[in-house]
Amino acid sequence: MATQRENQPAEDFAFPAQRKEPINDAAHVRNAIARFDQVEGVTDEERDQAWRRIVAAARRFGVEVSESDWRELSDGGKKRKQ
Repeated sequence: MATQRENQPAEDFAFPAQRKEPINDAAHVRNAIARFDQVEGVTDEERDQAWRRIVAAARRFGVEVSESDWRELSDGGKKRKQ
């Protein structure tokens, strides 16, 4: 699986620099939303950019997103839970 991930284009990830949270199909988009607050080692700016990528991918694959901002998810990230 790591090899598959390494071979995927960067634009297939919500966090392309870290190659975290693939968003290349509807199932992965739903998973990226569900696990968004578990991603560690990224800035709020990177989260903003990732959220825009996820929302765009959700539109492309017909996934409904009820939140308008990632801060509406859970507690807004592990960092905020501590």
